[in-house]
Amino acid sequence: MKKLVIGMSGASGVIYGIRLLEILNRQPSVETHLIMSSAAKMNIAIETDYSTDQVKAMADEVYSNKDIAATIASGSWRIDGMIIAPCAIKTLSAVVHSYADSLIVRAADVALKERRRLVLVPRETPLHTGHCELLYKASQLGAIIAPPMPALYIQPTSVDELVDHHVGRLLDLFGLDSGLVRRWPGNRNKT
Repeated sequence: MKKLVIGMSGASGVIYGIRLLEILNRQPSVETHLIMSSAAKMNIAIETDYSTDQVKAMADEVYSNKDIAATIASGSWRIDGMIIAPCAIKTLSAVVHSYADSLIVRAADVALKERRRLVLVPRETPLHTGHCELLYKASQLGAIIAPPMPALYIQPTSVDELVDHHVGRLLDLFGLDSGLVRRWPGNRNKT
């Protein structure tokens, strides 16, 4: 069984974390461990029709972001990886600087130090040089940077299609085929 930690921090785009949980909830071979910041909980109310309790119910385990003594805060507790979706710039900065004053950051720090997969989904735009430097440093530490870039070749007809495609690509990084990704078929209009 795969164990994935899903962190949701305070950036816009909580739908990415929610959709990850929805898809993973249907996969009995994956156990999900959820941490939400207080700003993520606020954004759930602002950006979606979900309640925080509904989001929590999608995860196998839910932790307080203040619980830095949780199992997922230790390298001895084995996970297959972690996705922070969305990843606020504040959270990105804390991860890069090992400022583990919250469970989200501590779990991410543990993933990095144990050489486990850490995927960050930053949702800020535009980016200034400081943001770009943080993304570069996170990549140097071993994190995978996966901002939600629209795959327009799928010719989406809704925002949901764009979200699903990106969520599918995030799960691809863990060897999980969600069935959400419309794979690039190659250039059909060859001249």
